[in-house]
This record gives sequence, structure tokens and C-alpha cells, in this order.
Amino acid sequence: MTASTAWWVLTGVLVAAELGTGTFYLLMLALGAAAGAVAAHLGFAPTGQIAVGAIVGSLCTVAWYVRRRGSAQEPVIEANRDVNLDVGETVQVAQWDAQGCTQIHYRGALWTARFTGNTAPLPGPHRIVALRGNVLELQTA
Repeated sequence: MTASTAWWVLTGVLVAAELGTGTFYLLMLALGAAAGAVAAHLGFAPTGQIAVGAIVGSLCTVAWYVRRRGSAQEPVIEANRDVNLDVGETVQVAQWDAQGCTQIHYRGALWTARFTGNTAPLPGPHRIVALRGNVLELQTA
């Protein structure tokens, strides 16, 4: 087996492992292994191939870490639209009580809702921003 073939096999194993785990870090290491394969095709010595693979894999991993760390954090589960499809939907509120709570009809059922906005709650359209237990948290639409 040639050195480039070994690098390509390693790349495939890393990609398969990434697909099993769902992290992008193994994919970044697979990019390093692919760089090592390209270095082997270019005629680099084994130590040069390892150095290229390690440098590219490390730089890709660090770049991905910095990108993930700098991006906004995912919302909590209760407010994550990927988990709860009600988040972002609009409902009509007829009236609010003194504590900022109400009962609304939504999806064919009666729900308890609580106002979480910064202003005084007023009747009208509101957007669901979270679902905590069986209580909808609303803000003005």
C-alpha cells in the first residue's frame, strides 16, 4: 500500500467516525489527513507528510473551535425552534390579568400563557418565544 493510499484510507475512516458522532472536529482532522495524502502525491518524505497533515488538521481544528466559540450560543431547549415548533408562531390574546397571564386557544386547546416582554401586556397578536412546561411565554408580535 502506498503512503497516499494509507492517508486516503485514514481520511475515509475519520469521515465515517465523524458521521457517527456528529462533531465537526473529526472532519477537521480528516482534512489534515487529506492534506497528508496530497503531500504524499507531491513526493514529500513521510516526516513531511506527517508534518503537513498535523499542521493542516491542527489549524482546521483550532479555526473550527474559534468559530464555534465566537458564534452565538444556541437558545435553551424551551425557546429552540428546532426542538419546539410552536416557538415563533403567532397567537391572538383577548385580555391579560394583573399578573400578565391569560388563557388562549391555540391548536385546538386552551393554553395558559404568560407575557415576558418589557412593556405592559396589551391585547392583540403575540409571538410564542418559549414553552415552559405547559405554559406559553409570549411577547408582542
